[in-house]
Amino acid sequence: MDRNQTGQGIALSVVATTLFALLSVYTRILRPLDGLDIFAWRIVWTVPGALLLVVLRGRSAQLMQLMCATVREPVRALMLLCASALLGAQLWLFMWAPLHGRMLEVSLGYFLLPLSMVLVGRFYYRERLVPLQWLAVGFAVLGVAHELWVTHAFSWPTLLVAVGYPPYFVLRRKLGGDSLATFALEVLLLLPAALPIIALSAGAQAALRQPLLWALLLPGLGALSTSALASYLKSSRLLPMALFGILGYVEPVLLVLFSVTFLGESLTVQELGTYVPIWIAVAVTAVHSVLLLRMPSGVRQIG
Repeated sequence: MDRNQTGQGIALSVVATTLFALLSVYTRILRPLDGLDIFAWRIVWTVPGALLLVVLRGRSAQLMQLMCATVREPVRALMLLCASALLGAQLWLFMWAPLHGRMLEVSLGYFLLPLSMVLVGRFYYRERLVPLQWLAVGFAVLGVAHELWVTHAFSWPTLLVAVGYPPYFVLRRKLGGDSLATFALEVLLLLPAALPIIALSAGAQAALRQPLLWALLLPGLGALSTSALASYLKSSRLLPMALFGILGYVEPVLLVLFSVTFLGESLTVQELGTYVPIWIAVAVTAVHSVLLLRMPSGVRQIG
């Protein structure tokens, strides 16, 4: 894999995970909207942002080609609908969980997700793992095992993240094409679900009577969401699945840091048993990423 491509993929992954972590804090300032209301408004404001990015980056032709190919090929259309539905479920969960005291379970799902994706990379794509990657996975497994032992929080939100995202990324790779154009079409397909929610929800419509919400905070949600998802999806196309999966540990670490810094939460000694191995896994991943960038492309062993 090309060094510049790998470096770009790593940078985009870090940017995306930082923005996603910010979204978890951002959701708290959108009251009185509930999780489903926020999801619907997020889609409404993400669509124009995604289409604007398509135009600004000169991907209009790719979007039109993808739409035409989807109409001509029923299998591609079905794959795109499935990918869109999987994405929509994740977007809703991330908006809903912070408002219902379920973020711990979602965070555990994000701890498990990179392990799921490493397994997909190893056994589905036949990607080889280097020793530093195995070391990072080992530390991450320790952290996840401790969290399961302490909280027993292996619930449906955890499974939705850990099991729902890998098939989504597999579908995205099978679809091929331009990642930004595909993302724009996915959120367009979610719009018919979002609009009825707004039309039927008194809470969602209440946002229209609060200028701060409809004029600033909700457009800001769309901008953050578009930037984060576009970066994340582009990164998923540039990196080997195993490396992309391990980099996913950056997000739960940032979620913890933002919770302590901005939300006034604190880590107990017991919780450090989960987070310290995860942080070590992230540090090992950072070392591996630096070594990967410095290594001549001909001697790389990933992918």
